[in-house]
Amino acid sequence: MPSDRPIIVVGCPRSGTTMLQLMLHAHPRIAIPPETRFVLAAYRERREFGDLTVAENRRALARRIVDRRETRFCDLGLDAEDIVERITAGPGTLGSVLGTIFQQYAARFGKPRWGDKRPAYLHNVDLLLRLFPDAQFINIVRDGRDCVASLKEMSWHRKDIYATVASWARAVDDARRAARRLGPSQWHELRYEDLVADPNGKLTELCAYLGEEYDPAMAEPSSVARIAVPSFKTWHARTHSAVTTERVQSWQNRLTAEEIALCEAALGSRLLANGYELSRKARPAPAELLRYGWTAVPQRLIPARRGLSRAAGRLRRDEGLAHLPTTVLPQRSAPDSRVDAG
Repeated sequence: MPSDRPIIVVGCPRSGTTMLQLMLHAHPRIAIPPETRFVLAAYRERREFGDLTVAENRRALARRIVDRRETRFCDLGLDAEDIVERITAGPGTLGSVLGTIFQQYAARFGKPRWGDKRPAYLHNVDLLLRLFPDAQFINIVRDGRDCVASLKEMSWHRKDIYATVASWARAVDDARRAARRLGPSQWHELRYEDLVADPNGKLTELCAYLGEEYDPAMAEPSSVARIAVPSFKTWHARTHSAVTTERVQSWQNRLTAEEIALCEAALGSRLLANGYELSRKARPAPAELLRYGWTAVPQRLIPARRGLSRAAGRLRRDEGLAHLPTTVLPQRSAPDSRVDAG
């Protein structure tokens, strides 16, 4: 029987999460929207809205989501007033409020299955499981040196080289913990390099995990890029082209010798564990490793802080978080949306 479980795409930034989003969106049964900013914010701010079994509290939360530009709701092509009314009339859980939006995004394309994509979700798997307990996670891994090289070139990236290297280490460590906890029924991992080298094969495996039939359209994500990637995100320009291996190991030309040395010294065991070979061309200066070590310390403390947060959450139980599936009713088109399922 076809599944209706939510699909959550995660990964370190610049690992190929957007390409994977588009591959999934090209499937005839699946819709994954452009990256939004309201799920984590709604969870953090949930107590501001009181008891969500009260319809007017759901309305207030819905208005917060649809009216604030920083949530990126505007990129979904949905009618804001229609969404507010659906949330107000819907189930009284936070997961259902959020799920209503994604469900309606899927309905915009006539698709029954929905999901979401955001690299930051990799560090918030526990939170997402509270909202969507039956979600299926997909983690895409890319060579840390290529991630660092790509992040360096992003206009929105503000971290120095040490923090950038540490962010890939944290992504790998958080993924390991999630994989151990969730197991193969809720966690699927694939490498960017394998996906671009054999999109048909790897997407067939991915569809088997999702309980879906593979569709060859998934191997041509550029066909839906103009629909599912906002035009202002110029750093995703490559998603409008065919899948290619040309960026694999591009770190060899995009990083300096000193940066390569730092990456391999700091990330060596993690790179090897994920199947990446080391060049071993040089060792970084001791001062470089020391600076990296000081930068990485806060990242290493995050799991302990998260454990304390989980313990506190168990003492202060939040009721009414999990998404409750509902029947999708016909939607009205947004006044200015151009509905095109590609």
